[in-house]
Amino acid sequence: MSADRAALERALERGEEEGGHVEFKERLSREVHLADGRLESLAAQLRHRILSGDGTATYVVGVTDDGGIAGIPPEAFSETMDVLSLLAEEASAHIEDVETWGVGSGADRGLVGVATIREGSMLDADDEHIVVGTAGHVDHGKSTLVGTLVTGQADDGQGGTRSFLDVQPHEVERGLSADLSYAVYGFDADGPVRMDNPHRKADRARVVEEADRLVSFVDTVGHEPWLRTTIRGLVGQRLDYGLLTVAADDGPTKTTREHLGILLATDLPTVVAITKVDLVDNERLTEVEREVERLLRDVGRTPLSVDRHGVEAAVEEVGESVVPVFRTSAVSGRGLDELDRLFDALPKTDAPEGDFRMYVDRTYSVTGVGAVASGTVSSGAVEAGDELLLGPMADGSFAEVEARSIEMHYHRVDRAEAGRIVGIALKGVREADVERGMVLLPRSSDPDPVRSFEAEVIVLNHPTRIRDGYEPVVHLETISEAAVFHPDGGRLLPGDTGRATVEFKFRPYLVEEGQRFVFREGRSKGVGTVTGVNPE
Repeated sequence: MSADRAALERALERGEEEGGHVEFKERLSREVHLADGRLESLAAQLRHRILSGDGTATYVVGVTDDGGIAGIPPEAFSETMDVLSLLAEEASAHIEDVETWGVGSGADRGLVGVATIREGSMLDADDEHIVVGTAGHVDHGKSTLVGTLVTGQADDGQGGTRSFLDVQPHEVERGLSADLSYAVYGFDADGPVRMDNPHRKADRARVVEEADRLVSFVDTVGHEPWLRTTIRGLVGQRLDYGLLTVAADDGPTKTTREHLGILLATDLPTVVAITKVDLVDNERLTEVEREVERLLRDVGRTPLSVDRHGVEAAVEEVGESVVPVFRTSAVSGRGLDELDRLFDALPKTDAPEGDFRMYVDRTYSVTGVGAVASGTVSSGAVEAGDELLLGPMADGSFAEVEARSIEMHYHRVDRAEAGRIVGIALKGVREADVERGMVLLPRSSDPDPVRSFEAEVIVLNHPTRIRDGYEPVVHLETISEAAVFHPDGGRLLPGDTGRATVEFKFRPYLVEEGQRFVFREGRSKGVGTVTGVNPE
């Protein structure tokens, strides 16, 4: 017997033993189960199951009434989950988790699922929620610091809490993050709400459900070869604050300066955490803090020592000109209470006004659900069931899709507003057709994709001069695409501010006036602002 089959049968046996709060359904359809008053009767049945289970019901789908394993096609399973979600909403409940198993083989292969339904509405998207992007040199303790914050567990001195964020086996083995990672913790009236076991999806969902205020981390990559991924994390997300780490035993590096430049170029209010202070004496710690202060002054920022001025001053002053500096250790716990107090008090930054918009950062496929697009909601709000546009495709067209369901840190929500990091299950498109850099918009939109746009650019670093035909990679929202620059006057020198026409080499994207971007090629880099677009 396969491991999956054995796990399924154990789930069914558990359901039979637990009895009252478990319901077996072969399938649910809109045509049959939402017609002629059946919605109300089925919702009443669900409420009974929830009461029997002290607030939780379990629905086993793809089985016969007596618990026999049947399996249903993926399309029927998706429709069943849609109907079950409507029943849960009618019963003032929500689907908290769904596990699926494949049964049968070949043309007869189908799905069986176990859905956990909990009383109460889904998370209120109006709850305060800030998003923090991390940056800093490799091995300066970004992931370890975040792992300790979200769990409350002290690190072992070997970066053990980093494993709560690294998602690939090779990342854990090498101790180097190679892609963006995400983590969350929160606060209620009693203080921090942390994860007991970050490897369990349900534990992340519990934090989202219980906390009155959430702090999400977008943990970027410190290793130089993955700078492109770091830029994507800092530019392509709707971040509220930046957190730059500097190791006390190493001090600021070239990468530190580069990451700070990206944070400041995107106008992100930034905090510096000097990490690993347990490894150095007070003299070395003071020396590194002075190096950090000089670095900040060199770029026109005023450092604010939290040790000297306190957390309240940091909360009040952090912004365009002031950068608070914390002394921290994930091993000894120094400075972590102060960071908790900071994140509990920092205000949400102003969200852009306008209709719903989300640039796609990641895509994946979930068995029985289909294509999922994840990213940060840039503006507006989206609800489950909304009709949307996805694109542009390579030919500039947009596909009509539907938001089947929405999840935030594995917790289902019925609505997500600007600043939320979410995964949206899409109906009407294959996962293979969804790409990073695409955007989701309301169906009523009339988007104009572009191959080129006008921009004001600043050349931060270049060995010689930028000439007509210069080809860097442009990072705008979640777009990372090779482009051709045509500077006004034919050239730009390092330190110059000028205008240029920027043309994507391979395909159109949705770009709008006012958006900020970073461009990079080798050791050359710069930043820019879109001043006009040239629709196809």
